[in-house]
Amino acid sequence: MKLVTNARLAGRDGLHDIEIDGDRFGRITPAGKQAAGERTAGERSAGERTTGERAADVLADAAGGLVGPPFVEPHVHLDTTLTAGEPRWNASGSLWEGIAVWSERKATLTREDVVSRATEVLRWYAANGVLHVRSHVDVTDPGLVALDAMIEVRERVRDVIGLQLVAFPQEGVCSFDDGAELLEEAARRGVDAVGAIPHFEDTREDGVRSLEIAFDIAQRYGLLLDAHCDEIDDEQSRFVEVLATLARRGGLRDRATASHTTAMGSYNGAYSYKLQRILARSGINLVCNPLANLCLQGRFDAYPKRRGLTQVKEMLAAGVNVAFGHDDVMDPWFPLGTASSLQVALVGVAAAQLTGAAEIDEAFAMVTDRAARVLGLGDGYGIAPGRPANLVVLPASSPYDAVRRQTRPSHVIARGRIVAETPPAVTRLTWPGRAPEDVDFVRARDRDESGRRGSVH
Repeated sequence: MKLVTNARLAGRDGLHDIEIDGDRFGRITPAGKQAAGERTAGERSAGERTTGERAADVLADAAGGLVGPPFVEPHVHLDTTLTAGEPRWNASGSLWEGIAVWSERKATLTREDVVSRATEVLRWYAANGVLHVRSHVDVTDPGLVALDAMIEVRERVRDVIGLQLVAFPQEGVCSFDDGAELLEEAARRGVDAVGAIPHFEDTREDGVRSLEIAFDIAQRYGLLLDAHCDEIDDEQSRFVEVLATLARRGGLRDRATASHTTAMGSYNGAYSYKLQRILARSGINLVCNPLANLCLQGRFDAYPKRRGLTQVKEMLAAGVNVAFGHDDVMDPWFPLGTASSLQVALVGVAAAQLTGAAEIDEAFAMVTDRAARVLGLGDGYGIAPGRPANLVVLPASSPYDAVRRQTRPSHVIARGRIVAETPPAVTRLTWPGRAPEDVDFVRARDRDESGRRGSVH
């Protein structure tokens, strides 16, 4: 039995100790009240054990930091990561040129190439405390090179990261030769979800048909569905209503996700009002990718330029589950990124104008609890007795504090083992007329009497 001690848990007063029994969580008790192997009320007392024995049980001392379940990445393309500038840069910065550049790069793919790049970025994710990842994989390739590589990666990382794979038809289901057959072959090979890209198809009718094909495959193979939907600055692109209706009528509901839906940022008020009801009734999830879509959208606009994001605030208010994702890490669509979910949350706060205290907490949930709902993790996620012992320790007092200061996890624990540790960063300031001092970017008034960071909103 091991312990994570002195943990600050969201929604609970005071500090707590968390027991870890093998790869599962045990009891959660007030800090100092119960140590691993200790007993109370007729059991063995703490005094019967040596200090050394007790210390040996401490896996990590959170030191009053925020402890929570790991971050969750609901949308990334691991097969395209780390290819920025290959074979050329996306000069226009548009989604469409990005697809063209990737089509050129895709011709040179090898299994080893994909495995190497994807594994490297997954190591970055783990270092940042992201232990659940959903990756879309391009299957508009007759050889399915990237898919086979990513299935291998999924197996390689399983002891640290839970990786879901989505069969993603980058160049269309109906508009790409044998697109539907390739999508079904991906299902046979063992993906976790089926995708679509209806706004990219040649006609609206093809777009609707592509969604029908994807839903049919998902239902026949018992898979999740996650479609790139309405990722275009066209207010007439309204495939999300089709996706939501198919999910409701076919019973897929919260097992279906519409990713991007950037056209929603251009819809008129009357249609948006109608759409809120359709989406809430369907139970589907939405994934917003603020880093990439702030860059990709509006490229054909004069001023004013649209933000190009889905209606985050409005859909949350309507009861729709919305999560934040990366989309891209150093590829033809977005040349930056370090696989940090806190960075995504920060940009999401600014871009979606989630600056109220409760809204910033919600943004944190959009890269944790809400993203876990997108992946359908259920009882496989969260800090509670009997659940998998996956957690992060953040040197922060609250979700707000973590998002604002972009705190790196001091400890990342996967299946009861520490897989990443980050020593605290120290900035030493020498100011004229003052002694050298450490700066941690916390307001002086937000410190409690002991000097520990207080909860701030």
